[in-house]
Amino acid sequence: MNQTILEKVKTIIQPALDSNGVFLYDIQYVKEGNDWILRVLIDKEHASIDLDVCCDVSEAISQILDKNDPIPNEYLLEVSSPGVERPLKTFQNYKDAIGKYVLIQLIKPQLEYNELVGTLSSVNELAIELEIRIKTRTQKLTIEFTNIANAMTTVKL
Repeated sequence: MNQTILEKVKTIIQPALDSNGVFLYDIQYVKEGNDWILRVLIDKEHASIDLDVCCDVSEAISQILDKNDPIPNEYLLEVSSPGVERPLKTFQNYKDAIGKYVLIQLIKPQLEYNELVGTLSSVNELAIELEIRIKTRTQKLTIEFTNIANAMTTVKL
């Protein structure tokens, strides 16, 4: 989907987010099967998202998009929390995940691994620092953003 249209959708739905005390975590417009889906992932500062909040936000967004919708074709609207295992896409997502357990998929292997799991200990504009455990030793590893294919918070088992 055109980034310009996504930016328009973000602007249009912002009042619905504000009035429900949530912020936009991510927005996606994807085709799944025969259906187009506008997926709006919401979150709250220092609180969890429950089904009632998702329903309220979905209804508010739906009313706004019914009046002023920049998407020309039919689609389904999904509003949900990003969940416990949430993707890390923006610099702010990474900053918010400091101290959390994360899974990092690499473009080029580091320490002979394509995937690393550990605690995100710091973030700067160029790289992250990941505290990982190899056998019985804990070590800190710097990973440049340019070497990250995918990243997400994950549950420590």
